[in-house]
Amino acid sequence: MEYIERQIDNKLCEWRDSVNRMPLLIRGARQVGKTSSVRHLGKSFKYYVEIDLNEHKELHGLFSQMLTPQEICRQISYFVNKPVEAGKTLLFIDEIQACPEAINKLRYFYEQYPELHLIAAGSLLEFVLADLPSFGVGRVRSLFMYPLSFEEFLCANGEKMLAEAYQNASPDNPLVEIVHNKLLQRFSTFILTGGMPKVVTEYIESQDLRKCQLVLNDLVVSYKDDFKKYRKRISEERLAMVLESVARQHSGKFVYSNVNDNLSLSQVKITLELLIKAGLVYPVVHSAANGIPLGAETNERYQRMALFDTGILLRMLGLNLAELFIQGIENLTNKGSLAEIFVATELVKNTSCYEPAQLFCWHREKKDSQAEVDFVIQRGAEIIPIEVKSGTKGSMQSLRIFMAEKHSQYGIRTSLENFSNYENIKVVPLYAISNIISG
Repeated sequence: MEYIERQIDNKLCEWRDSVNRMPLLIRGARQVGKTSSVRHLGKSFKYYVEIDLNEHKELHGLFSQMLTPQEICRQISYFVNKPVEAGKTLLFIDEIQACPEAINKLRYFYEQYPELHLIAAGSLLEFVLADLPSFGVGRVRSLFMYPLSFEEFLCANGEKMLAEAYQNASPDNPLVEIVHNKLLQRFSTFILTGGMPKVVTEYIESQDLRKCQLVLNDLVVSYKDDFKKYRKRISEERLAMVLESVARQHSGKFVYSNVNDNLSLSQVKITLELLIKAGLVYPVVHSAANGIPLGAETNERYQRMALFDTGILLRMLGLNLAELFIQGIENLTNKGSLAEIFVATELVKNTSCYEPAQLFCWHREKKDSQAEVDFVIQRGAEIIPIEVKSGTKGSMQSLRIFMAEKHSQYGIRTSLENFSNYENIKVVPLYAISNIISG
């Protein structure tokens, strides 16, 4: 299986070549490609050493003893029969969450052995870090990773020039219709497959959505099986129940009381927080949007919840990918508010990988005058409202209300339309939503 190039590869190379380098901690949901990207980077070193602390529990003692980082590396060398040498070796500690002492030890590698290239990663890592609030502030750099973006999907399918086409387009410089229509076709496929590397690889190799659906089935099952690891905190049944409710409540405000009559609001909230920490759910929180930062005036009583991948969402809803593809792109994006979920995931994937992404919306409740803007983003000193339309039509009343109240210079409408302008509203195709982040 060929390696799928990722945007994060450039950041990993920058880290490799940096003089003032910290140990790197790669964070993100399971099976988004963390290990594959590190192994790919490892090919640029003379030696690559990977240890799995979930598999090799006998190594845990190295990190609990009073050993120097150099001595730890020496013992790992003996264990794997490979040299761990600064400047020559990339040391990758996988499943580091299995040994909290190893996470705490990362800071000492920065202080006492900074010349060593050291990367760590793990699944359900966020739960351990929550109990280690100051595990490596200023001494360990976090890098957040997500499923493939639409751009990465195109490049993986050998269509890098198609990605460059929409990246170079704008409301004042729209695409020719044949290119726009081709991008809509690719966008339709990506909505169905999602960006999980195993699914994208299956699509590249077989071009068969039915086989992709089987891989998605396997991923959904594996995520639910993972819930057994949460047992000390919350039962796997409750986790599965809340996750399924997130999939069902894919449109509009997330209502805690709609999850299950037998669960209290506090039980749902705690469970949901764990799913968010695990990277499976992205909250979209109401912001007053009166100024920056957007997170300064939020109201968590109004939140939408977006599942982290459209392909996973469709399988959890039990929808048939092949049948959806036949229905056409406009009907497809209407299913389960997929357009909004896609935009949420693309915004997350295209923000800085060095900090956890935050998503905001705007909602106003007034008698006979309700208004809602799907997303509000900050770019520099600007606050930009984004209204998502699943087709090519629809009013923009809420967007105009927001712009009038907040004195916005312009707003964004994203839909299946080609790039264009409506006075002070810029139209950006759904597939090109990342252009808004990049400017």
